[in-house]
Amino acid sequence: MFASTKLTINYAIFALIAMAANIGAQHLVIQCYSGSFDIMASIIVGTGVGLVVKYVLDKRYIFQFHPRNAIHDMRTFLLYTAMGGVTTLVFWAFEFGFQHVFQTSAMRYLGGVLGLTIGYLAKYHLDKHYVFRLDPA
Repeated sequence: MFASTKLTINYAIFALIAMAANIGAQHLVIQCYSGSFDIMASIIVGTGVGLVVKYVLDKRYIFQFHPRNAIHDMRTFLLYTAMGGVTTLVFWAFEFGFQHVFQTSAMRYLGGVLGLTIGYLAKYHLDKHYVFRLDPA
């Protein structure tokens, strides 16, 4: 199997794992909290959970990145998070858009999955070029 094919398959699998963590966390929040900000709270919590899961998987298995120390790892995570800002807006636009149009949790989650898929495709290239690059310092 070509290295790029294996990388693509692994990236897709890890994206699915992070999506499941995100949507699962959202569902858990909705089950535990039914206040006026339930959807917003669930999306924020899900985004955070998905972000951490995806960072750990990408860092270790996609980019084989080994931080020099905890400070370097924290800086890398912050850059990873910053690069995810735009892609998170895409994800949220889809999820909130589907919620607004269809008014069901199933369609909101579908919008989230579509937004995450588009975002992850863009995020790979951002991470490859800006986050997990070899830096001499």
